[in-house]
Amino acid sequence: MTDIAAIEAAATRLQGHARVTPMLSSPFLDALAGRRVLVKAECLQHSGAFKYRGARNALAALDPPGVVAFSSGNHAQAVALAARERGVPAVIVMPADAPAIKIANTRALGGQVVLYDRAREDRDAIGARLASEHGYALVKPFDMAEVIAGQGTAGLEIAAQASAEGVSQADVLVPCGGGGLTSGIALALEARAPGMRVRPVEPEGFDDVARALASGQVVPNDRLSGSIFDAIITPQPGNLTWPILQRLCGPGLVVDEAQVLHAMALAHDRLKLVLEPGGAVALAAALAGAGEGDAVIVVASGGNVDRAMTGRALATKT
Repeated sequence: MTDIAAIEAAATRLQGHARVTPMLSSPFLDALAGRRVLVKAECLQHSGAFKYRGARNALAALDPPGVVAFSSGNHAQAVALAARERGVPAVIVMPADAPAIKIANTRALGGQVVLYDRAREDRDAIGARLASEHGYALVKPFDMAEVIAGQGTAGLEIAAQASAEGVSQADVLVPCGGGGLTSGIALALEARAPGMRVRPVEPEGFDDVARALASGQVVPNDRLSGSIFDAIITPQPGNLTWPILQRLCGPGLVVDEAQVLHAMALAHDRLKLVLEPGGAVALAAALAGAGEGDAVIVVASGGNVDRAMTGRALATKT
């Protein structure tokens, strides 16, 4: 079970390891959004994304002889780094169409990469088989209590940083794939900043969480490839994350590719942040006017992006 006690225990394990990432703002972005926009820069976390929190907490809590993980890249890099820090081997299952920089970074961090076809093969089955063969722990990217608790530590920081900015009531926009970050932050804010409401943000065509929140029923995405949003493409929310999302989150938000590329360019120009498409969806939603109240909090969840995609974003007009 993941609750505030588990998140606080994760924060203790992560102290001195995970970065306390900054909350940034820009008057230019405030003017575009028509309200204060506070950006939680998780792209500055170790391994370039929030995923380090959950990976490091899971390895610290489980203390396994080795670890297996499956991921399109951010969880992969985080697990590889956390495993290297703890001196244990890591086998990482990654889709063959993951960005080359994420595959290269995972290998550079010491992960043994096993590639698969995400449209034809089942990563859960591959991961379970490898974990059994090696006798290693399987650390899932979102549907795992220790991972959710680790991601929830970002919510503790949001509550404290927003309070320091004089903000106690706001919508908190979070990029959402399987829901680990979104549900972890929602649990933390329920306990530490109950005036805040989490809003999951997804790309158009992969908005399973938004549809589930609207209908009360989970219907999986009908495709898992062919998008620039590799970091947050999942079939559906997890068995652990979905009940938390359903209980605590406001309506989901959906953005399109053009909005996200524009947000990436603005983050670069106005905040000096490099964001990947999946990491920029919440900022895109805020700039499109999403979020109620005088302020909106945005999680910029990851920045592992290649130069070509960054160049594509910067070519958009800001």
